[in-house]
Amino acid sequence: MTLEGLLSVVGAGSLELHMAPGGLGAPVTGVTLLDPLEPGFRPRELLLAVGVDARSAHAVDVLRRAGEEGAAGVVFGPVTAGEPGPALRRAAEEAGTAVLFRTSWCTWGQLVGVLRAGLASAGLPPGLSTQAVALGDLNGLADAVAALVGGAVTIEDMESRVLAYSSTDTEEDVDELRRLTILGRRVPPWRVAAMREAGFFRALWGTGDVLYRPAHGADPERLVGAVRAGGEVLGSIWVAAVAGRSLAPNASEALRAATRAAAPHLLHHRTRGADTRLVEDAARAVLEGRGSAGVLAERASLPETGNSAVLAVHAGIDQADDAASRLHGLLALHCSAHGRRAVVVWAGGTVLVVLGALDHDPRRADAQVAELGTSLAERLPAALGTTVRVGLGDVVAGLADLPGSRRSAELALDALTAAGGPRLVARTEDVAETIGLMRVMDALREVHLPQGTPVARLAAFDAEHSGSCLLETLRVYLDHFGDVTAASRALCVHPNSLRYRIRRIVQVSGIDLGSPDARLLAQIQLRLRDRGAGR
Repeated sequence: MTLEGLLSVVGAGSLELHMAPGGLGAPVTGVTLLDPLEPGFRPRELLLAVGVDARSAHAVDVLRRAGEEGAAGVVFGPVTAGEPGPALRRAAEEAGTAVLFRTSWCTWGQLVGVLRAGLASAGLPPGLSTQAVALGDLNGLADAVAALVGGAVTIEDMESRVLAYSSTDTEEDVDELRRLTILGRRVPPWRVAAMREAGFFRALWGTGDVLYRPAHGADPERLVGAVRAGGEVLGSIWVAAVAGRSLAPNASEALRAATRAAAPHLLHHRTRGADTRLVEDAARAVLEGRGSAGVLAERASLPETGNSAVLAVHAGIDQADDAASRLHGLLALHCSAHGRRAVVVWAGGTVLVVLGALDHDPRRADAQVAELGTSLAERLPAALGTTVRVGLGDVVAGLADLPGSRRSAELALDALTAAGGPRLVARTEDVAETIGLMRVMDALREVHLPQGTPVARLAAFDAEHSGSCLLETLRVYLDHFGDVTAASRALCVHPNSLRYRIRRIVQVSGIDLGSPDARLLAQIQLRLRDRGAGR
């Protein structure tokens, strides 16, 4: 493996490259620790200079000797303050030896294991690691394995936490245990305890082969294989039969090969810190216009350029609610079932769903966004027991433009919420009238109107007379264009009762209902009062 290849696998989560005067093509064959009692240096190995301050004269001496012996590079501990001095740079340039630094969140012991696993992955046979699956793209890897074995796939770490799972044709294809595992982002504790008590994990981590679990009741047949590199267990790949169909005849052989090919992917994922929190942090930073689209693309395995969009989802669930994690999991599961790569991010009481890798044609990409949003609004209420509204963001040309898509999605969602009614999914153009009125209301919020307007008189009358509802009656009457039959039906009163109320409204307020200006001013004031009351 070359230095460039090793760094691409272990990534910035463990090592930071300072300089490589000899180029990144230098071969790396091993890792060795600096031992003051045995100061020999092995050629083409990375030397871990434990306890050597990179700004000291000792570091310069170590680097020169490493160059003389042909070491691939020297790794120093984290530099806590300032940059290494010019003497170290000059020594590296003269020796032609790479200088690297261990990250502060990776211990020396962890680094040794990571580097040895990374070097071991270089000797793996060609397979999924050399196909179209990008390094570290665990969702893509899960989909690739699923296609080979003919079943549903989850990739898990050593603690039975779900790192990725394959897409399925429909949610009905998912068995209950898989559903619970994906929604909870880990295997249910009772299942883990049962497998641990039965010695299953001991057998899994101790064998180099694939284990088979036969079908039992509603639980389909399963295969599982451990992923290893350099003697270190990185995680496991689980395969479950789908919708009563048997796994492919060569499923065991395919999974056996997949576990070997998956090692660099899991190692890259682990060391790059591509867990859910970091992915969401990267997405949130981009959505707020302060982050790097490149970082989001790397962590979420999404293309930096290409059509993307944001969905704004409201289900009446706050992030602090117990149902929040369930909503998060359902959104991720549903997007996966539709074959969409998504990052789900909370923003107050709204959930933002970042969609990347949409169709290259903007019209087809827009149709994909609309289809997913409609499906979410139709399917999630049954699981959540609440109404779900979805604002569809504009399709944009890359991740860097996601803030604009977010604004349009949230604006459409705000209009849906303000309007109420049966519509649950909308783009901004679908609710343009409501958005326009919302902006007018916002502009008029600080406008001071005379005290003696008809609406002000009615409000005062209702306040002085308990049980009076003339203001509400006027609002409904105007909203129904003066149609007595429709307005009385909305108020649940007899038409004659409504006619009496209208006469009383005219007497109390003095409003001229035949004047368009009077009706317009009354409706504006009523809507401003509604917004002020949080209606």
